Amino acid sequence: MRSIRPSFTVRRGRGAPRRTSLVPATVALVSALALTATACNGDGDDNADDRPTAAATQGGTGDGKIKIPDDIRQKLKEHGIDVDKWKNGAWQNWDRDDWLREANDFINPIIKGLWDPDRMRDADDPAKRVDDNDISGDQGVTDPTPAPVTAQAVRPPYHANAATSGKVFFDSPEGTMVCSATVVQDPAHPGKSNLIWTAGHCVHAGKSGGWYRNIAFVPSYNNQGRSNAELQDASRAEVAPYGVWWADAAKTSQQWIDQGGRTGGNGASYDFAVIHVTPEQGNAGKSLEETVGGALPVNFGAPAVPKVQSITATGYPAAAPYDGQLAYQCQDKPGRLSLAKSDPTMYRIGCTMTGGSSGGGWVETGSDGKSALVSNTSIGPVRAGWLAGPRLGEVAKGVYDSVSKKFAGR
Repeated sequence: MRSIRPSFTVRRGRGAPRRTSLVPATVALVSALALTATACNGDGDDNADDRPTAAATQGGTGDGKIKIPDDIRQKLKEHGIDVDKWKNGAWQNWDRDDWLREANDFINPIIKGLWDPDRMRDADDPAKRVDDNDISGDQGVTDPTPAPVTAQAVRPPYHANAATSGKVFFDSPEGTMVCSATVVQDPAHPGKSNLIWTAGHCVHAGKSGGWYRNIAFVPSYNNQGRSNAELQDASRAEVAPYGVWWADAAKTSQQWIDQGGRTGGNGASYDFAVIHVTPEQGNAGKSLEETVGGALPVNFGAPAVPKVQSITATGYPAAAPYDGQLAYQCQDKPGRLSLAKSDPTMYRIGCTMTGGSSGGGWVETGSDGKSALVSNTSIGPVRAGWLAGPRLGEVAKGVYDSVSKKFAGR
């Protein structure tokens, strides 16, 4: 399951990936510039109009008119984008010429009320899968396939037992999708982070497309662990008790953008992303970290497999037999997975989680009892049984540092 898609339609590809060329050693980054436009009126009720008027947070006057910096206005104009029309449905145009791909073209205006309970519940899983043809014995070092580890349901409330975990929702040409993500620390804002970590395929389509749209994060989604049936009439506050947080910046690796595909292993070793978020509704000045009560540090030391005793992966699997509404975890000692000699070896664990868990954090707890994020779910097999995630090194650190520095001093 290559990039375990957010929760969108499960695609199961069996074709072997094309062999990729050697990736330059330099850190390649992709920036995402976002315009954050929030509704200037409305009472925040669960039935908010899908087509609200909006005022930009940067200089909004509260009169329903968009006021944005000249440089951003010019960039939008260059791509034929009118923010009001975008918010009123123009974002649904996925014409290839309009599907923004370049580094500075991640545009994600907040559309108040778009992510209502029904839309979140119905999001599909974008899992990316690999098969035996994608894993060759002559490509680096690959350990024997691990035995499946049955995913265990996280005990609710999730805010108490998996506070840093949540779901990422977004729109793609295939429809409404969902992934998993983790709140991580921000060195520029100690104790007040607004950063989340997820998979690259949860923000960008890779070599065949561009940035996804309407990207938003819901921490502790379905905090009480209610069943799908129980959520049919749930309010937005029940489904998203800690709010809906919209991406106002996102970065993934240039390797993912250049190589990533819907199936197979291309780009998987660099399949990670960092997103900076802002609350859809006012949050009394509280950061995401303060709201959820914590954030994980990220270990970019890429510890060697023999030195890692255990990894715990968390996510919201959405492909059968799961339905995407509940959080699960797998714990296992990792092995090695190599998809190409030119790419870093990945971690691999036994786990029965399916699509929708993509992007979910992999956490190692050291002998000192301290936990750190060391990877994220990227791929899995056509038939569930194991998951693999990238080892986080210099490229990952470059992505992380760039997002952090973008908001330093703000």
